[in-house]
Amino acid sequence: MRWLSLSLLALIALLQYPLWIGKGGWLRVWDVDNQLQMQKEANQKLEMRNNGLDAEVRDLKQGFDAIEERARFELGMIKQNEVFVQIPEKAAAGTPAASAENPSGSATGSNLLRDGSARAATLPAGKAR
Repeated sequence: MRWLSLSLLALIALLQYPLWIGKGGWLRVWDVDNQLQMQKEANQKLEMRNNGLDAEVRDLKQGFDAIEERARFELGMIKQNEVFVQIPEKAAAGTPAASAENPSGSATGSNLLRDGSARAATLPAGKAR
């Protein structure tokens, strides 16, 4: 009777092995499911990036506003009859340029960006300060 119970227990263990650890077992299914979820998240991020690029391409093809904006910011181009005014970034403390212009060494408050750096402004020629 003892041999019979041991042989039945061994048979059950042999039948369970392919279910849990084998080629199509549960562990493999869980692993593939996790990989699928990660790939779906990566695809969603890439799809959002592609949608943004598609919108930018359509904007560049249809309107001149986007082209003008890129030319102004990336290439520094200005329109005819405009005056380009560039305010230098604040100089390092202790340099002669910083103390000669402004004792604090910073640009005027209206021309500071959030990070503290100065910006360039383009004004129409008739409205220069």
